[in-house]
Amino acid sequence: MSMAASATPALAARGITAGYGGRAVLAGVDLALGAGEVLSLIGHNGAGKSTLLRVLFGLHRATAGEIRLDDRPIPPDPAAMAAAGVAFVPEGRGVFPGLTVAENFTLALWSARLEGREAKARIEEVLGVLPAIAGFYGRRAGTLSGGQQQMVSIGRALLSRPRILLLDEPSIGLAPKTFQELLRPLRTVQRARGMAVLLVEQNIAEAFAISDRVAVLKSGRIVFAGVPADLADHARLMALF
Repeated sequence: MSMAASATPALAARGITAGYGGRAVLAGVDLALGAGEVLSLIGHNGAGKSTLLRVLFGLHRATAGEIRLDDRPIPPDPAAMAAAGVAFVPEGRGVFPGLTVAENFTLALWSARLEGREAKARIEEVLGVLPAIAGFYGRRAGTLSGGQQQMVSIGRALLSRPRILLLDEPSIGLAPKTFQELLRPLRTVQRARGMAVLLVEQNIAEAFAISDRVAVLKSGRIVFAGVPADLADHARLMALF
């Protein structure tokens, strides 16, 4: 089943096939993320959700299909995607545990070639969105709780002011309240900036609460595309898994 946003998509997958060691994980996936929208990608474990995000960011090579950015084909590569305004927050946080939060941020700013007043402004901006980070800004990331590390990982991605944010399972290991405290400010900044967000998430209720659209991936194929209200019937939702 094909899925396309109503306007020219900010980021799109066209006929993506990918796998590992000869085993197919994605089988001709079409997915379009509209500019300024939040799209939730859900599905059972092993459906290929994380693989698709990795392919979109250039961390895993597709065997067929193409990635399009602003409706133009682009060979996905992490450096090229970052330069084009795409940020990726991987499953498992991905912070550097031996570095302080401040050093994690400094490294991200250096990678984005931001320094001086602009770098300071970006840090202040992120701390305004996620003020709790200020309370552990000088601590090593490896000593933080799972929720704090996830906050740092998202904050680090926001430093570059991405126009497209790929989020892979941000709720893993987090209490529901902690996850809500992450999602609310993220939705606020997303709306303020017109940022597009592709969210892979198992916490369906919380994901749907901030999403404009939803897609269901099953066994490497998109089997449903619509709005969260379409899946308000729990039986219908479970039938898609």
